[in-house]
Amino acid sequence: MNTNALSRLALMAATAMSLPLCALASSHREAPSIAGLPRLDGTDFYMFRSYEPGRGAYVTLIANYIPLQDPYGGPNYFNLDPNAVYKIHVDNDGDADSDLTFEFNFKTIEKHFTVNANGVQTATPLILTGQIDATGSNLNVQQSYTLTLVRHGRRETVRNETLGGDAFLKPADNVGTKAIPDYERYAANFIYDVSIPGCQAPGRVFVGQRKDGFVVNLGEVFDLVNLNPVGPRDGEPNTISDKNVTSLALEVPISCLTRGKDPVIGGWTTASLSEEDHWKQVSRLGMPLVNELIIGLPDKDKFNASHPADDGQFLHYVTNPFLPVLLNSEFGTAAVIPASPRNDLVAAFLTGVKGLNQPLKVTPGEMLRLNTAIQPTPPAAQNDLGVLGGDLAGFPNGRRPYDDVVDITLRVAEGALCGAIGNCGAETSDPNHGLPYTDGARAAGPDAAHEHVTGEIKAADTYLPAFPYLNTPLPGSPNGLNGVPK
Repeated sequence: MNTNALSRLALMAATAMSLPLCALASSHREAPSIAGLPRLDGTDFYMFRSYEPGRGAYVTLIANYIPLQDPYGGPNYFNLDPNAVYKIHVDNDGDADSDLTFEFNFKTIEKHFTVNANGVQTATPLILTGQIDATGSNLNVQQSYTLTLVRHGRRETVRNETLGGDAFLKPADNVGTKAIPDYERYAANFIYDVSIPGCQAPGRVFVGQRKDGFVVNLGEVFDLVNLNPVGPRDGEPNTISDKNVTSLALEVPISCLTRGKDPVIGGWTTASLSEEDHWKQVSRLGMPLVNELIIGLPDKDKFNASHPADDGQFLHYVTNPFLPVLLNSEFGTAAVIPASPRNDLVAAFLTGVKGLNQPLKVTPGEMLRLNTAIQPTPPAAQNDLGVLGGDLAGFPNGRRPYDDVVDITLRVAEGALCGAIGNCGAETSDPNHGLPYTDGARAAGPDAAHEHVTGEIKAADTYLPAFPYLNTPLPGSPNGLNGVPK
């Protein structure tokens, strides 16, 4: 990289914010305030070229909320908050501000079912009174939602082309196989074609429960990294393989998201709570785990309320990052502390990598960035190390469900790209730069806690090859150890 390019990166770093040095877990309960607001807690954000056959001209955006759902978590299960607004933001001119905002607003429908109990009409204490089907006739409580596109201050309704009108329904969570014998078939009724203002082709939307697709050796990570960071990638269980999550999935034609000749877009999700006469943003998520392991405790709530264009205020967490110091203290020279300033991370996570996913004009801001001109990789050919594995359609060029963002960002955080896309302060020849760091968990397949090691990829229980891409949620009944189906 030439001197001028390095100078530009150094200047960007001077106005930059925290970088996701290591995505060791998705953003579950990552800040003091959001830990008490699980309905508004964004856990993961995905943005990628659709790889379902015949849908390559689309981008899929998925925002996950309500972390660590136990499948058997009744009787009320996991509704989204009707007093909140959930947003998916798209920046298509590189200025770190939202140009297209898709807003999801929810309404809870309470039907007040009663039963005749010895002549007394008694209110039903459960959300269902019988087997659940697409009509919802036996659902005592159900949620609907509307979808609005905000563009340059103008608000326009996204229409439901499947049912007509502007209302959509959220399926019930996967109560169990007696209530919903075929959940996959049931949930498919809630995938809707949508008419998006300004788009000639229809998109699709789905909001509902899914199996959590994130993969992490969670407990060991937070126990002072109680694992072997240079061990096998598939040597440990995925400790959240028994959890569900709630997804807001939206598929939009590429032509409706990009502007002019620039194929690069940025994206992130936020949730805001209604307080008196205004909205208070309480959750924000773009790249995985920025707030959880990078932002210091005093600023975690502040980060969740912030916007990408204002990210310069968190610069000191980048120039003096915590995680490499922790790893070095636990593993010595096996985990290096790359020198500052980390211009390699500015390029990888903040501005996009020039020639890969950097906009033609860019203002530094933390978000996912996707080059929509890069063709999607078919599921069977995807490399879970993304760009580091030679698959340019993967993370950090956007993020697909299959991408192992834990291992990718561990390696980048420890200097795998030093000198390749930017300097790590003074150049170093440390041989540990680029070692195959890992948390040991690689796949989203089921396991029985720690009874046996199941880090290997299980194709039948990984991800779907079609929209909404995340797998059918685990049922609340019957279930075995830790909710894993028998």
